[in-house]
Amino acid sequence: QVQLVESGGGLVQAGESLRLSCAASGRTFTTYAIGWFRQGPGKEREFVAAINWSGSTTYYADSVKGRFTISRDNAKNTVYLQMNDLKPEDTAVYYCAAEQSEVVLIDPGDFGSWGQGTQVTVSS
Repeated sequence: QVQLVESGGGLVQAGESLRLSCAASGRTFTTYAIGWFRQGPGKEREFVAAINWSGSTTYYADSVKGRFTISRDNAKNTVYLQMNDLKPEDTAVYYCAAEQSEVVLIDPGDFGSWGQGTQVTVSS
């Protein structure tokens, strides 16, 4: 398994942007698919975006499609989530997750490693 640490969260106004980072330990990072999930206050954890091991395939929740972009830099063992045009409903704790896979994974039950989360708060 890998150890994951998220960063980049914060408080922004609606319409602004943030970039979250998910830094992974371990030398086998390139074999891992990565997913971003979020959990808002009083809500279930939900899928946000995912990327396969090479970065060639990405997948997004409909609610963020066109606003969020997931990418990865395997040389830096880091996955990013660029979030543009943020809305108050994007307020949540954002988690990254990893699992060894060549394909994109979107079900939280498929991931074995999770970070501690980073808070994103969007004010109106």
